Amino acid sequence: MSMPITCFVTSTNSISRFLSRPSLISRQKLRCCRSLRTTPRSSASRPINEIVQSIRSRETSASRLLDGALSRIEEIDPHVNAYLSVDVEDAQSQARRIDEQIARGKDPGPLAGIPISIKDNISTKGQPTTAASRILDGFTPAYNATAVQRLIDSGAVILGKTNLDEFGMGGSTEYSAFTETRNPWDLSRVPGGSSGGSAAAVATGMCMAALGTDTGGSIRQPASFCGITGFKPSYGRISRHGLLAYASSLDTIGPLCRSAEDAALLMQVMAGADGMDSTASKSPVPTFSAYLEGDLSGLRFGVVEESLASEVDTEVSNAVQNATDVLKSLGADVQTVSLPFLSHVTAAYYVIAYSEASANLARYDGVRYGTRAVDAQNSSDMYAQSRAAGFGGEVKRRLMAGTYALSSGYYDAYYLKAQRVRAALTNDIKKAFAAGFDALITPVAATPAFKLGEKLHDPVLMMLGDTFTIPANLSGLPAVSLPCGKTESNLPIGFQVIGEYMKDEVVLKIGHAYQQATLYHEMVPRAVEASVALSV
Repeated sequence: MSMPITCFVTSTNSISRFLSRPSLISRQKLRCCRSLRTTPRSSASRPINEIVQSIRSRETSASRLLDGALSRIEEIDPHVNAYLSVDVEDAQSQARRIDEQIARGKDPGPLAGIPISIKDNISTKGQPTTAASRILDGFTPAYNATAVQRLIDSGAVILGKTNLDEFGMGGSTEYSAFTETRNPWDLSRVPGGSSGGSAAAVATGMCMAALGTDTGGSIRQPASFCGITGFKPSYGRISRHGLLAYASSLDTIGPLCRSAEDAALLMQVMAGADGMDSTASKSPVPTFSAYLEGDLSGLRFGVVEESLASEVDTEVSNAVQNATDVLKSLGADVQTVSLPFLSHVTAAYYVIAYSEASANLARYDGVRYGTRAVDAQNSSDMYAQSRAAGFGGEVKRRLMAGTYALSSGYYDAYYLKAQRVRAALTNDIKKAFAAGFDALITPVAATPAFKLGEKLHDPVLMMLGDTFTIPANLSGLPAVSLPCGKTESNLPIGFQVIGEYMKDEVVLKIGHAYQQATLYHEMVPRAVEASVALSV
């Protein structure tokens, strides 16, 4: 049974000061941070591999772990709205099967019994997959996405489907056709988007990990806003088979977790070639866990100058500074690097994304699945009425803009020019890596989570929030969002590490080293617990 659940500008001199000031994080402080790890942790903050070992040794069980997640959903989700649907009976059946396998001495896999949620634009067999759109209301796929099937084959328990901006088009999860998700750190603020439901579910312990999708920052920005780790793999590292396409040359499936260590485990399971997706890379999949250990000695990081010279919130800038201090303390060489085309990427990205969306969403016509107009006089009326009723305002706006950019007489002026900017940006990034940098550092977003409704009616302001995350999508590069602090008003802040193409393991190594030296990824939101207490 499926249960519905219901600013400032940094000068060149200040950039120099940013990098030249003495490190604020001493070796002694790093040792103190590590010593805190001896204290007991809840299941929500323990590494997934530790929990799997507890299930395998029968210290706990998959069913008990699932019951805890379901209790959290029942208690917390009415306040957060992270889920669109939870299939309780199917999840319980999956958990029992894992427990039975272990009782018979069989190994269910590296994710044995771990409850994982799936963003609702990724196909799940027998469970609704709506992309948070009325046009797919009631649609249930007959197959699992490749990434989902690989999770199941590795012993994961698929818990439910999480909320998103309709078809992934948005940065706040306010553009869902069904409900708006709230940030568990402050229920008056957005969780980010478009994978806001997945991020909020992980942050509150309503699942151990979740899948999201990232077209222009939709994993990394909500991870930053909700205080968790979000990893966007290299384009092609994970199959897109079963993903409801938004912009096919940009879309990427990836994990949202507590830590880079957890993300590496999920990547090990999901990565690899797939005969169902010609864009899935045939490159050998590395043993991600083997790359996690060790310090960062010998690695060179480039802090992108233009990301510091933008209108970045002071608290965000300071948190990123502190993160670079930690990286230096771990042996890394941190310098500045310039990406001159960064100021042009947002406009170019949206021309490309809107154009690809215009083509991809043409398939939703009311004929084969989803919403269909019942009083249309002919097929043309049926198409028009079905799409008018099924798509939300933001999706319609993007589809019209994309269709215009591809129309006769405007293709060269918009789409072709945007692709040239994309190529120029990619060339800038290649030059940076060719100069010896192993990774690039930026904030994830210029501000912490903003208020619900603050940018809802200003699409340009909403789009500008993706400036720092877009380059990794346009270039197909791996990137991770890592928690690095909180504001005075107790809102999480994240910084971003961007790596070379198909060097996902290096990005996760950097994230793991940083998280071994800090405890920000173990932060737990309290606002939602306070709200629950008040409602009892």
